[in-house]
Amino acid sequence: PELSSTGRPVVEVAVGVLCDSTDSILLGQRPDGKPYAGYWEFPGGKIETGETVSQALARELLEEINIQISDSKVFMVIEHDYPHAYVRLHVCLIQDWQGDLRALENQRLQWVSREELNSDQLPVSPILPAAGPMLEKLKELLNH
Repeated sequence: PELSSTGRPVVEVAVGVLCDSTDSILLGQRPDGKPYAGYWEFPGGKIETGETVSQALARELLEEINIQISDSKVFMVIEHDYPHAYVRLHVCLIQDWQGDLRALENQRLQWVSREELNSDQLPVSPILPAAGPMLEKLKELLNH
């Protein structure tokens, strides 16, 4: 595996930002038993060997929240050095999906409106550290 500048293996992760017709975005709360349990993040997960970002995202979103995506576009890539892993996050905007949205991994789900996103106080906290830059970039995208 590729090593980060700190010498740690880079974990490739596909992240999905679901955006509905009102520009609300979906956040999920990390369940008990995972690092950063209780923190809020965008759905997604590790990219398996041989998978593209799109394939990994389609698999993860079906496993986690029971939806099928037809299209995803990477709008940013960021890296974050967590105590448990060094991650490279491929963040994709998803505006078209099918299925009955359900939390399949004992996580809580919360839609955050465009107004809440633009306010200083999100309706959920704490936010996973790497999700902060994603939220800032999303504000720019949705306000232009």
